[in-house]
Amino acid sequence: MSDGLSLLSLFASSFLSATLLPGSSEAVLVGMLLSGISKPWILVLIATMGNSLGGLTNVILGRFFPLREKSRWQEKATGWLRRYGAATLLLSWMPVMGDLLCLLAGWMRIPWGPVVFFCALERRYAMCWSRA
Repeated sequence: MSDGLSLLSLFASSFLSATLLPGSSEAVLVGMLLSGISKPWILVLIATMGNSLGGLTNVILGRFFPLREKSRWQEKATGWLRRYGAATLLLSWMPVMGDLLCLLAGWMRIPWGPVVFFCALERRYAMCWSRA
C-alpha cells in the first residue's frame, strides 16, 4: 500500500471511529507507528484531524436531528453540558457517552468556537495517550 493511501486509511479510520459507527482508530495508528510509514507527528496529526472532524459530524447531526425523548444517559449528559458548557467535550473520548455528548452539544446549540476548540483539544490528547 502506498504511503498516501495508508495516510488516507488512517484518516478514514479515525473519522469513522469518532462518529456513531464502531471502530478502533488507535489500533490503526499504533500499527502505522510501528511500521514507520511516516513521521509520528504526521500520523498523530492526521488521526487527530479525522477524530476531530468525526466528533464535529456528531455535533452537526445533533443540530439537524434534535433528540426528542431523553434517556437517563441523555439527561445526565445534558446536565453536564448545561453546567460546564463546551468544556464537557473533553470527555468525548469515552465510548458511547462521548458520541452522545457531541450529539447533545449540537442539539443544545452550543456555539461553534468552543465546540471546535474543546473537541480538537480532547482528540489531540486522546490520540497522544493511545501512543503511550
